[in-house]
Amino acid sequence: MTPVLVFDIETIPDIAGLRRLHNVGEEASDHEVGEMAFLMRRQQTGGSDFMPHYLQRVVTISCTLREGDRFRVFSLSEPEATEGEIVQRFFDGIEKYTPQLVSWNGGGFDLPVLHYRAMLHGVTAPKYWDWGDDDRDFKYNNYLNRYHTRHLDLMDVLAMYSGRANAPLDELAKLYGFPGKLGMDGSEVWPAYQRGEIAAIRDYCETDVVNTWLVYLRFQRMRGVLTAQQHEQEIALVRSSLEDIGAEHWFEFLEAWGA
Repeated sequence: MTPVLVFDIETIPDIAGLRRLHNVGEEASDHEVGEMAFLMRRQQTGGSDFMPHYLQRVVTISCTLREGDRFRVFSLSEPEATEGEIVQRFFDGIEKYTPQLVSWNGGGFDLPVLHYRAMLHGVTAPKYWDWGDDDRDFKYNNYLNRYHTRHLDLMDVLAMYSGRANAPLDELAKLYGFPGKLGMDGSEVWPAYQRGEIAAIRDYCETDVVNTWLVYLRFQRMRGVLTAQQHEQEIALVRSSLEDIGAEHWFEFLEAWGA
């Protein structure tokens, strides 16, 4: 069985990059630089303050890994690692496991951000960037081609690559009986980061990847990859694995999930 790695990232504005691009010195606080960037962005876009991909700094990458008889949830995060170390460790995991990657909007957001940040920090990722030069199996199925399946952007596939048909993960997860987002959403990550709430950001990101995994299991059931019995076994494995972790956010997640 090929290992399956679901991933999600949380980001904040790249304050150091913004200082460099706009020649802003240390006389302005990080908060002031961020507010300046959001104002400029709203003026550029006519209302949206969503920063461009190359100015998103990664603070957490959360993953689920289904391998052998195990289901794991883990994060690569500040303050245990720098951004460069976080991104490198993510691509090192791809190098080690050559997993099936699964994401929700990973092609539209997460992976482009990781590309830009990897280049900034000198990260290496030869297996991820293999188009078939080193491994012939990658010529017709690699991580980079939108219509190949080594990376499955579940949002993109379910919407038939039509932005008009995209569904929000939170609502879709709740529609299918899963917990959805708990306690935070993406717009609250930067304020939480400024308050030093790194653990809360990590916990939020981890619940997102588990929601994605649960929707992916439903997708695999629809495709006939999982039988009804196998699907229920996978769901039971998720529940028992989260119970074994014993962290507070997983108790909250399981309580919201219910029976």
